[in-house]
Amino acid sequence: MLKKLFYVLLLTVSMVSQAQEKIIKGIVSDVAGPLPGVSILVEGTTNGTETDFDGNYQIKAEKGSVLVFSFVGMKTVRKKVGKSTVINVLMEEDSLLEEVVVTSLGIKRSSKSLGYASSVIRIRGRNQIQTRDSYKKINENEFKKTEYSPLSTFSIDVDKASYSNIRRMINNGQKIPKDAVKIEEMINYFDYNYPQPKGEDPFSINTEVVQTPWNKDTRLVRIGLKGKEYKQNDLPASNLTFLIDVSGSMGNSNKLPLLKSAFRLLVNQLREQDKVAIVVYAGAAGVVLEPTSGVNKEKILTALNNLEAGGSTAGGEGIELAYKLAEENFSKKGNNRVILATDGDFNVGASSNESMEKLIEEKRKSGVFLSVLGFGYGNYQDDKLEILADKGNGNHAYIDTMQEAQKVFGEEFGGTLYTIAKDVKIQVEFNPKKVQAYRLIGYENRLLNDEDFVDDTKDAGELGSGHTVTALYEVIPVGVKSRFLKKIPKLKYTKNLIEKNFSDELFTVKVRYKKPSGTKSKELVKVIKDNVVNPTSDMNFASAVALFGMYLRKSEYKNGAKVKDILELAQNGKKGDEFGYKAEFIRLVKSM
Repeated sequence: MLKKLFYVLLLTVSMVSQAQEKIIKGIVSDVAGPLPGVSILVEGTTNGTETDFDGNYQIKAEKGSVLVFSFVGMKTVRKKVGKSTVINVLMEEDSLLEEVVVTSLGIKRSSKSLGYASSVIRIRGRNQIQTRDSYKKINENEFKKTEYSPLSTFSIDVDKASYSNIRRMINNGQKIPKDAVKIEEMINYFDYNYPQPKGEDPFSINTEVVQTPWNKDTRLVRIGLKGKEYKQNDLPASNLTFLIDVSGSMGNSNKLPLLKSAFRLLVNQLREQDKVAIVVYAGAAGVVLEPTSGVNKEKILTALNNLEAGGSTAGGEGIELAYKLAEENFSKKGNNRVILATDGDFNVGASSNESMEKLIEEKRKSGVFLSVLGFGYGNYQDDKLEILADKGNGNHAYIDTMQEAQKVFGEEFGGTLYTIAKDVKIQVEFNPKKVQAYRLIGYENRLLNDEDFVDDTKDAGELGSGHTVTALYEVIPVGVKSRFLKKIPKLKYTKNLIEKNFSDELFTVKVRYKKPSGTKSKELVKVIKDNVVNPTSDMNFASAVALFGMYLRKSEYKNGAKVKDILELAQNGKKGDEFGYKAEFIRLVKSM
């Protein structure tokens, strides 16, 4: 009886406390304009957030509590919460700076006493945010001589996170880190008019060979896969586990609040046979919603709406619990998937890239697939999230706006959630009598050893319903002189022996894949003749996106191409732009 009375009393106190809380909003700025990245903390608690790029913030606080605003190089401001739900703050420079560093961009102020990681450099009235975003280093693919390396082998990549992340940085006026530019993800962000597959195989193989738009002496090869499309009602039942990061770093409006809105789009499409569970993690992990039928949308949405950010980030523990729940409710003929939503800032427990990789490789044996959704900026761990998606038999998207959420969970619902082929590998063999050298554009993080192509134990990318995958090669024909070719000593003992006459063939493309629950791969082969054609609209647009990626990376292989060249290609390829993504791309290029 006493125990029951204690819990009633505890619940009453909790309800009174929650009733006193209210949402405080406002803008933080200085004399030059809005301040992004300002730390806001409810004094005496772990409840905190940061301002977004426009200086806006939102935080829950009780009347009478004190909000503490702190920022590098600025005087700390304390504001008491009263009746008003709007608190705007004008911050002043702190004349007692411990350190001033002069950079090539201007003056960077920092203060050890504040202990805040981010800083802002003001250039011509625009904020250049220095962040703790993390990207895996990319060593750009070079030309390979066919005589010495006729085979090119790589895993497909349906991730699209790089493009939406770059778009966000361009729109925010930020400098784009070189390693944030993954050209294959930029190209694959867009849909191309490939035909649906015929027969029993789950995708079609399509090719095109044209003169390279940025180099008249070379040719551009396009290889495209188109996954079979399924209507939503034809998809198998889904066993979904939402794994949601609610740590303190997720408090910003472009993180947990945007995440909730994005997941509502997904929930609203669920059917009665679909089930959803929700696992959250911060300092520890816990289940906030047991598996629930998609017909109970209100119950699922209520659980989502009640989530709040706070605490450190035990990502490894959350992943363990989410997979455990997914395995307990495994559907043999269904779609079993964990959907992880986070900024990737794991800092408690198993958190290193190596430990996370081992954890996910072990968990994928259960047959549960993984989708990874990235949110926010300033502390976005792209390299970690890419590893999770790659090793978890899944995909990786970056959601910066509700428009992007609609694309991922609306237009591409089936592709995001339903895998039709796994461990998809591509191997291209170039004819040394026709091709002097070749270069794969992008896919640097997806390269495989040639022997991995026939090794069914080697992991590769997954293809979802309706997904398209495009790869571009730039090839140097035999007899053409090029400054991109490095001198290699001639071989003494090895010759390129061609037993049959393949003089009309340019290359052969082979694709291997497994069924979603299969363990043995199947190989498809397509031979391409040496036939240069006028570029299609799709080829023009894919070329424009690739060239823009090379422009952002300051690649030597863009061969002196300018922004106007990118725009001309894109304009010639904007046919079939139902949702306006190509037009948006053109606007982004024009802003550079």
